[in-house]
Amino acid sequence: MEFDNSFEVPLRPADAWPLLMDIRRIAPCMPGAEVTDVIDDTTYKGRIAVRLGPVALAFAGVIKFEELDAVNYTARVKAQGSDAKGRGAANATASFRLEPAGSGSKVLVHTDLALSGAVAQYGRGVGIIQATAASIMTQFAANLKSQIVDQKAAAPSAQEPVSQPQAARPISGFSLMAKVIWNAVVRLFTGRRMA
Repeated sequence: MEFDNSFEVPLRPADAWPLLMDIRRIAPCMPGAEVTDVIDDTTYKGRIAVRLGPVALAFAGVIKFEELDAVNYTARVKAQGSDAKGRGAANATASFRLEPAGSGSKVLVHTDLALSGAVAQYGRGVGIIQATAASIMTQFAANLKSQIVDQKAAAPSAQEPVSQPQAARPISGFSLMAKVIWNAVVRLFTGRRMA
């Protein structure tokens, strides 16, 4: 399945690009994510915990930057992971593009996701995968903005170590389900009015 998301960063593209390419720095902003090993400059091992409805999943795998274009601010990332309890796997390719937006940048993300095994069954129904991705992206953007604002405010001197941000908590399954149901109800009534 394919879907699009976007978020804004309070930095111009030239400043946002190196930050967004620093996986070790931004991974703690992603709800439930953790970098566990750095293989090389473009390949990382990590884990992410997500909820699809009432089911909590924990994927461990590899993320690799396949294309990086610092001139046009575009990148393509491939991620592969397996659920720790053997319930399936996820393979995703995400393309990122930064463009100027006001005094900052807009990050446009196109994701092509394939789920297999029992995990694929958990994500069926009422757009739960898209809702999960949108919720993760919203929380990631908020955490990243907070990190940027905090670091600008602190502006540590050269002698002070830069602290790593705390990892974001996984997304709540109950609030996500409520959002999915609400969106389905809104689409149902909006569709009837248009007919």
